[in-house]
Amino acid sequence: METNRKRARLIYNPTSGQEIIKKNIAEVLDVLEDVGYETSAFQTTPEPFSAQTEAERAAKAGFELIIAAGGDGTINEVVNGVANLENRPKLAFIPTGTTNDYARALKIPMGDPVAAARIIEKNQTIKMDIGRAYGEKYFINIAAAGTLTELTYSVPSEVKSRLGYLAYVAKGAEMLPKIKQRPVRIEHDHGVFEGQVSLIFVGLTNSIAGFEQLAPDAKLDDGNFTLILVKTAKVFDMLSLIIQAMNGGQHVTDSNVEYLKTSKLTLEVLDPDNPFMLNLDGEYGGDTPVTLEVLKNHLEFFVNMDEISNDALSEEGGN
Repeated sequence: METNRKRARLIYNPTSGQEIIKKNIAEVLDVLEDVGYETSAFQTTPEPFSAQTEAERAAKAGFELIIAAGGDGTINEVVNGVANLENRPKLAFIPTGTTNDYARALKIPMGDPVAAARIIEKNQTIKMDIGRAYGEKYFINIAAAGTLTELTYSVPSEVKSRLGYLAYVAKGAEMLPKIKQRPVRIEHDHGVFEGQVSLIFVGLTNSIAGFEQLAPDAKLDDGNFTLILVKTAKVFDMLSLIIQAMNGGQHVTDSNVEYLKTSKLTLEVLDPDNPFMLNLDGEYGGDTPVTLEVLKNHLEFFVNMDEISNDALSEEGGN
């Protein structure tokens, strides 16, 4: 009889995407068993922080691997469940959501839970950077602020499920004329920025809101955020930046953009009555002022290393 098999816990959101994981759960469990993990499953509930609470419980119970199946929100919760623990399990991701920014960055197959689970068979992992905000909230892809980023909160989840990314595009087009600048002070590794900005992106990967060129030189493991400040609020300027971003990341040299690398930053709005709402991995995280910091190589993720560009990794790379 086999003893000492490693244990894995699959935490899945049954309502994510088109409920695709429900149809594939048995096959996904078979793949994990074949790889050598004794695997059990947990279905998230509508209770707040359901995935986060279960991830923390499983990690403390000594599970060696936690697999998050769902959208970016589910993976964010799982990360928040384990990130502050001393002994952290390895993590894997089965993307079944609408935008799946993190899956794009890690080159995990989307819309096919069995193919995503098979990535674990390849046994390729990277120790990934994550971000921390307010000293206690963790994010894996982006912290963002500005009128356009607030649209995430106003697209109903059933519309997101039905229309996917088109829901954001439609809402974004509607909100473009409403964008306004706010005076900010941002302290970062290289100094201080003071001035008017309309949008702030603090990215950990190159895939932000479905754009894979917003931070074209982002590395997954170098201990740095990519800070992007958009200084204009004019509709034509914004459209120009979007076109440049889609056209090979040319926006990074535009005069309306500040673009730099930093391991930490503090953001405050100089008009205290009009703070920015901070968007962490697509969900509301809190208001400014806020300090953000990178935790370098903090979590070990199973990834599709064969598909990840060498440019996305620092010299050390993955395992």
